[in-house]
Amino acid sequence: MTDYVQVSTATVTKDQAVALAGPAVQQRLAAGAQIIGPVTSVFWHLGEYGTGEEWQLLLKTTVHRYPELESYLLEHHPWDNPEVCAVPITAGADRCLKWISDSVEGA
Repeated sequence: MTDYVQVSTATVTKDQAVALAGPAVQQRLAAGAQIIGPVTSVFWHLGEYGTGEEWQLLLKTTVHRYPELESYLLEHHPWDNPEVCAVPITAGADRCLKWISDSVEGA
């Protein structure tokens, strides 16, 4: 299993995404974050089909720090049931992976 993950979530506004990303990085739960948007989402939610415009938030962290990042996102997200998904980073430049580790584990 990989030691690194990319975590994704989405918000309605760019400001909400920035408000989630800033403290996550400042508290060293994530090494960094990218905010992408707006994006169009197509989904099922609460039994209903829908589409909407969202801002995607991508955060890089270690598997070790993921549980704390997940807890932070769930506690501070403006939605009651937000998407919070982590996918393994199976390969990456050594200096990039070291940056992730140093940023979140060196706290």
